[in-house]
Amino acid sequence: MTRHPELPERDRRILAVLVQAYIDQGEPVSSLWLASRGFGVSSATLRNVMSRLEDLGYVRQPHTSAGRVPTDLGYRAYVDLILAARRSSRSSPQVEQRLRRTNSVDDFLSHISQEVSRASQQVGFAIGPAAETTTLEQLDFVPLDGGKVLVVLVAAGGQISHKVIEPSDQYGPGELQQAANYLNSEFRGRSMVEVRLAVMERLREERTLYDELMARALRLAISTFDDVGSAPIVFIQGTSLLLDGIGSEDPEVTIETLRTLLRMIEEKTRLVQLLDDYLGGEGITVVIGSEHPTPDLRRFSVIAATYSGGGSTGAVGVIGPTRMKYSRAIHAVDTLSQAINRMRGRSDV
Repeated sequence: MTRHPELPERDRRILAVLVQAYIDQGEPVSSLWLASRGFGVSSATLRNVMSRLEDLGYVRQPHTSAGRVPTDLGYRAYVDLILAARRSSRSSPQVEQRLRRTNSVDDFLSHISQEVSRASQQVGFAIGPAAETTTLEQLDFVPLDGGKVLVVLVAAGGQISHKVIEPSDQYGPGELQQAANYLNSEFRGRSMVEVRLAVMERLREERTLYDELMARALRLAISTFDDVGSAPIVFIQGTSLLLDGIGSEDPEVTIETLRTLLRMIEEKTRLVQLLDDYLGGEGITVVIGSEHPTPDLRRFSVIAATYSGGGSTGAVGVIGPTRMKYSRAIHAVDTLSQAINRMRGRSDV
């Protein structure tokens, strides 16, 4: 992250008030306005402080006669103050209750992205583990009408996913139970991708030809795992919130800003790669504007946290313009990640 020069305590307080005022109002902040904030110094002194902050790169003056607005370095100093002063957020019982009502991985991640977007009023995202890191705990087959079969997969940590397959063979309830028992005994504790590769290998073995029960179970497994891949699951909510900002008082939300963000959202792998570069260990990660190595992302800030449990990890966070309500967004991300960690730690999800 960008390092910023050490500031005297008074200058830090003045900068924090300036940044907060700009976030709230979207207008350059004048020394005259700051003088009314109770710092106990004259407008002339405040002008000198503003000039010094500008020389150090914390603020800039968009027009000669205007006040100052924060630079990315100013936002960074402001966010560092928030992170240093905050206490660890407690997960909300109401949020946990809503998440407990989900019955699949997709539903769970979708709810997480909705919750963090609603709480932060920014674009929210939730990223689940790739199938290659998801460990099989239990597999069940349920017969449906028309020869279809409902597959229920339980991963380590209690994550549940399901799909409907149409096997080429016909299976009765007893055969489905036998197949599930065989597959569970053989493959429990291995990643989904490993299971698929092992099933394909066994189908190529000659001895499978002489064991019809094994062969039918493995063919069911192939239908079950045929679309298992290595890409993480990504859910994103709240893009309409950026649309609301266009033409409003927010000068940083423009049509081009929105287009850039939507392109990244459509290419979800870019978001995953971005987070892989930034996230490491526990706690909140905040990346602001010019701290992004990619030029077209330098109009945005990302706030994210990892979660873990059940032998796998994921991430929850928000992305939005550099002029965002950082305190609210940080609190939202922290609260959601804590809720997920608590739930996954109990294997309740």
